[in-house]
Amino acid sequence: MTSPPAALSVRAPAKINLFLRVLGRRSDGFHELETLFQAVDLCDDVSVRRVDDGVALDLLGADLGPLEENLAHRAARALLAETGATAGFHVRLRKRIPAGAGLGGGSSDAAAVLKAANALLPEPIGPETLSALGASLGSDVPFFLGSSALARGTGRGERLEALPTLPEAPVVLVLPPVHVATGAAYAALVEARAGGGEAPCFAHVGDAPATWEEVAAAARNDFEEVVPAKHAGISRALGALRASGASPALLSGSGGACFGIFADPGTAETVAETLRARLGFPAIATRTLSRFPEPMVVEG
Repeated sequence: MTSPPAALSVRAPAKINLFLRVLGRRSDGFHELETLFQAVDLCDDVSVRRVDDGVALDLLGADLGPLEENLAHRAARALLAETGATAGFHVRLRKRIPAGAGLGGGSSDAAAVLKAANALLPEPIGPETLSALGASLGSDVPFFLGSSALARGTGRGERLEALPTLPEAPVVLVLPPVHVATGAAYAALVEARAGGGEAPCFAHVGDAPATWEEVAAAARNDFEEVVPAKHAGISRALGALRASGASPALLSGSGGACFGIFADPGTAETVAETLRARLGFPAIATRTLSRFPEPMVVEG
């Protein structure tokens, strides 16, 4: 039997939501969702090294509060508690995905830690148990633990159906300097609907999209009913992407990141440069992913 490596590194990608419906409130207080998750090539860098005991986290590139509350730290602790392993982990996390932007950065970091740390154990747990452990940390974590970079999410987003991936497509991410609290976004949507806004329904996106044209035809995000009106930067970003020819252009998650899909990389690069100058905040040309990055052995 081959011994596990001592350390692994993995790129933890962001996600966008190509479709997001917020449906009825569940008995547990959460809302029923239907969404299409798509991974994109804006990544945090995560490395995990097996140590004798305990969990340590080195965080580079961002100040996200107490380290023990970070999802990457919590993921390592949760895996140790689940497995009862007599080991520990030293996690190094370099942040590039902005927090509070609807891009799933914290969830992706947690999934990367779970994948890497689990592979470092002599007796790793199976994928279903790992996914359930991820769901206990956050609704988006199972997507990043899944087998496909395109997936339909239902329930709180944690029940996944892996879909055939689409050809990689150029994306422009626009990042207004806005932190949208998820709870506040849900509360605003509930208030708007109670006041006569669009009522939740259970119409769904239908069959798995086979082309980006089908994605554009179905694309929607229910949080656009309320979030852009409360944040001028988000409203400007969406308007600028749509005026630049993005199809679709949407808010991701509850915001504040916005994204647009373009026909070719050259156009995406030009649009990103133009919007950076016009809007005064980051715009990044990247691409969708057709598969998740694989963990790599760290030598030495």
